[in-house]
Amino acid sequence: MAEQDGTATPHAVCLGESMAALLPDRAGPPETVGGYRPAVGGAESNTACALAALGVPTAWIGRVGDDGFGRRLTAELAGHGVDVSAVAVDPHRPTGLFVKETGGSALPHDLGAGRSRLHYYRTGSAASTLSPALLADPAAARLLDGARLLHLTGITPALSDGCLALVRALLADRRPGRLVSVDLNWRPVLWRGRDAGVLPALLDAADVLLLGADEAEAAFGTGDPAALRARFPSPATIVVKDAEHRATALTRGGPVVEPALAVDVVEPTGAGDAFAAGYLAGTLRGLDERRRLRLGHLCAAVALTAAADQGRPPAPAVVEALLAASPREWAATRVSADGIMSPVLGRPAAPLGAPGAP
Repeated sequence: MAEQDGTATPHAVCLGESMAALLPDRAGPPETVGGYRPAVGGAESNTACALAALGVPTAWIGRVGDDGFGRRLTAELAGHGVDVSAVAVDPHRPTGLFVKETGGSALPHDLGAGRSRLHYYRTGSAASTLSPALLADPAAARLLDGARLLHLTGITPALSDGCLALVRALLADRRPGRLVSVDLNWRPVLWRGRDAGVLPALLDAADVLLLGADEAEAAFGTGDPAALRARFPSPATIVVKDAEHRATALTRGGPVVEPALAVDVVEPTGAGDAFAAGYLAGTLRGLDERRRLRLGHLCAAVALTAAADQGRPPAPAVVEALLAASPREWAATRVSADGIMSPVLGRPAAPLGAPGAP
């Protein structure tokens, strides 16, 4: 691991918005909820936490307000092992906030069991003022200079003109030995009043492009892997995630398809970010495509069985056994909040890590 000024340089840098979160104490529409507990969330910081949990030295770069939410956010990410040394504090604008709504109460206006919705309050947030000026900050420059992986999402360019300019500058600054990954994270509400036509060129500039088939269908009219490869010819790899069914990696050597694990879902939020972390960690480790996809599926499964946005993967020996499983053994594996049942692990179920623990 490289060293600069006495501190370790992370292998991965995730850059973008993170937000304070309020999670309900029960299922049901907001008017019926008795209280909320504070938490944090955000696609890039979720991925950063999951990468750190997999043993990848990781930093998150973003901007928060000079408020309690911002202080809590940075402290919690640091507690997950994420480097927050380049997080800027805005003295004038607040940290963004979202409130989660979960279904399953059977009350009027309920979303339905297993469904959730996020209500965002981010207009004018500190993160919306990110711009290319960030690149002149010594702390951010140090992290970006030493990173083997830079991870971005399609959320950031939707936040403001400055955020769009920052993403363009980062994508134009190609460096030998540094991969740039972009996860679509399609948020149509954020693009209202903005030109979403800028997004395809940004996605096509990535080395690794990750898209959900459903969100790609909504954004570009197709979730078909072959059609998406034709639409985005430049990335060395495109990964298309088809929810609970499969993930397809489209590489220069041809497509690789790996089925998803069977999962007893507790909460869907954050699963896509966890998949990205698993796949990218596998890429940094030099795993073959099938194992990269499997590690993505495993991390997504862990997130799906955790009530919070982040879960923690099982012990390394369990992970390695699952990555090496035969197709039959992989298909017979099931993940629940109680652990992982698989022919390669025996009984009882192999426990998951403590959700949200560093």
